[in-house]
Amino acid sequence: MKNSTKYMHKAIALGLIASFISFQSCKKSFLNVDPAQNTAATLFFKTQDDATKAVSAMYANLREWNNIAFAPIAVESMGSDDVEKGSTASDATFFNDYHNFTITSGDAQLGGFWKGQYQNINFANQILTNVPGITMDETLKARYLAEAKFIRAYSYFRLVRAFGDVPLRLTLPKDASEYNLPRTAKAQVWAAIETDLTDAANVLPQTYSSADIGHATKGAALALHAKVAMYLKKWSDVLSYTNQVMGFGYSLYPDYEQLFRTTHKNNQESVFEIQCALIPNNPDASNSQYSQVQGVRGVTGGGWGFNVPSPELAAAYETGDPRRDATIIFRGETTPEGDKIPATGDNPMYNQKSYVPFSLYVSGFNEGCQQNKIVLRYADVLLMNAEANNELGNSAAALIPLEQVRARARAGNAAILPKVTTTDQAALRTAIYNERRVELAMEFERYFDVIRQGRGTAVFGSRGWKAGKNEVWPVPQNEIDLSGGALTQNPGY
Repeated sequence: MKNSTKYMHKAIALGLIASFISFQSCKKSFLNVDPAQNTAATLFFKTQDDATKAVSAMYANLREWNNIAFAPIAVESMGSDDVEKGSTASDATFFNDYHNFTITSGDAQLGGFWKGQYQNINFANQILTNVPGITMDETLKARYLAEAKFIRAYSYFRLVRAFGDVPLRLTLPKDASEYNLPRTAKAQVWAAIETDLTDAANVLPQTYSSADIGHATKGAALALHAKVAMYLKKWSDVLSYTNQVMGFGYSLYPDYEQLFRTTHKNNQESVFEIQCALIPNNPDASNSQYSQVQGVRGVTGGGWGFNVPSPELAAAYETGDPRRDATIIFRGETTPEGDKIPATGDNPMYNQKSYVPFSLYVSGFNEGCQQNKIVLRYADVLLMNAEANNELGNSAAALIPLEQVRARARAGNAAILPKVTTTDQAALRTAIYNERRVELAMEFERYFDVIRQGRGTAVFGSRGWKAGKNEVWPVPQNEIDLSGGALTQNPGY
């Protein structure tokens, strides 16, 4: 059912061996992968070109199955009230166990998500260990190390909010005795993430030439640090980091629906997105399945129809909010790109943000393989800034970035989306929470937003969510078994 990479558990998850992917000539080198050619780490890391290939491989891995398809849908999206399983009722029923909070530690998607993140961390650690010894341009070397720290921080952020305490590996193991680490207290993991992001932001440039579009920037490091600080309720830090990003020249893309289309990748609103492409004559390198697994089911150029919007999400928008139709493909509609959606089928709604026009489908390639996955965008930065200001008692200041987001959605139609004017902290908090929901819907933010806001029982309780347990998912049982007991299970599982 999937295109996934096979690998040895300890080699990838814990970092003894890295197989760095050889690349064909391409300006955006990390898009153009020949997965059949690999080089052992002991024979690698000799030249600047080796360092470049290693960094490119690290980015390429971000679009691998466990990073972008079923596993993150299960762990980062399916618990939300904004989504349902989708597809046919009998297919991939394990998603329902995430949605109903009945999942057990043996489910394969937990293990896939865990492995995907530690695979990213392994790539980063290989770079951080081996690139310093290469004789190469020192400025480029420093940048590569900063990029590796950003990716490592991004993966640990995904791990710690999903599982709580997780093994913290910041160096490669020296021998077999260091294969299996116990879980590290989440406070220490968060601290390591913050250190990596501070180091990265101090080195990374604000922009790149076209050849390096998609690499992590200073803005990406600061925006991710703001999000980390938001989870930790360090509101002064959230405000500081977002204020810096707001001075870097980002702006909201004028057309909300179009900002997610493949023709507008890496636009002025993009802070960091995972680069995906359809590479002619190379289906193996065109391996992203982010769009495919969520695409409209039952049409050529569509997809499998999983992770679909829920009726609750459709009802959450204010009357006339155009983001509703820009986020949700409704059965029977014609998309702005001219695709007619069948009036009958398994699902009444699909994710429009992952949608690729059917005319761009090429036989033999994954549907929608050219669709980037947006990780951080400027609207999120503005809403984090608004939330931080409000939590710090600066409610009047919070209204300014909030209005920027609403004004873009309003698109000049004064009859919809009136300005939020309240400066009552509690009322404004609710308004900001609601704005995050509709602005960032179907972008894998809602589930963990509700938990960090302390509203899990109120929002998810009717589906079985329990405080003291469901703030995190179970640690994969297979990882516990492979660790020889070094790993322990989360309470309640």
